[in-house]
Amino acid sequence: MDQAQQLRNIIKANNTPRPVARVITVTSGKGGVGKSNTAINLAIQFKKMGQRVIILDADFGLANIEIMFGAVPKHNLCDLIYQGKDITEIITWGPMDVGFISGGSGIAGLSNLGREYLVYIIQNLARLDAIADVVIVDTGAGIADAVLEFLVASGEILLVTTPEPTSITDSYSLLKALKRHPRFSEQNSHIKIIANKVDSANEGQTLFNKLNAVVARYLKLPVTYLGAVPQDNQLSRAVMQQMPVSLQAPTSKSALAYEAIAAKLMNVELNQNLVKRGMAAFFSHIVNGKNFNG
Repeated sequence: MDQAQQLRNIIKANNTPRPVARVITVTSGKGGVGKSNTAINLAIQFKKMGQRVIILDADFGLANIEIMFGAVPKHNLCDLIYQGKDITEIITWGPMDVGFISGGSGIAGLSNLGREYLVYIIQNLARLDAIADVVIVDTGAGIADAVLEFLVASGEILLVTTPEPTSITDSYSLLKALKRHPRFSEQNSHIKIIANKVDSANEGQTLFNKLNAVVARYLKLPVTYLGAVPQDNQLSRAVMQQMPVSLQAPTSKSALAYEAIAAKLMNVELNQNLVKRGMAAFFSHIVNGKNFNG
């Protein structure tokens, strides 16, 4: 039995009635736009709504999530892959019992592993579907192959951008690279835009309109506007104190903006065409693709 068939059998076995996590991938065209902050604060807001949430930090080499959470993980995905750790052992629990998994460099090497390793990993990651209602994947920034592999595997992509011209240009470049990816499915992917670090709601809407205009004209790719997160001194202060602003200053402008975006993401009508794939399908899609480097 070849590797691909083995993985398909795992998915088939997991298609029996069971919980399936909603996998949301947060990305950006360039660094420094607030991507990881967005991932963390949306996780907190989902938790406040009664959702069980786990963040997978897939930003290789940058420990943004653990720094912002003020928690140092004892283990990461490499320990699951190479040390035989159980999935529950590599989850670190942060504020409000939001879990996170440090990817380390482990995910970048998945495509090179043998079948037995992959079967073990996929079966373990599939267990996240029973542990979490929502899994947020925080990717690296830019158009590296590893980032694109996560986006291609994800049915729900949140693209964080800012009013800076370079951020808008890089966001377009990311969408262009995604559109050209041989395994990208426009029908199965929902791309949603968050305007970050804006001075007003109008600036956020204008930012989206600019990006959407070129994306619609040249890429013919549908994107949805989720909302804007304003510039906020309380957010900067929370980052310095390694605490999500949604917890430290829940009535601040930025925290209320994250709350509104999370509420929109949980809106049943907006998500009626959204199909939850679960973590087994998510990672099987990645390892069945081409080899890639972080």
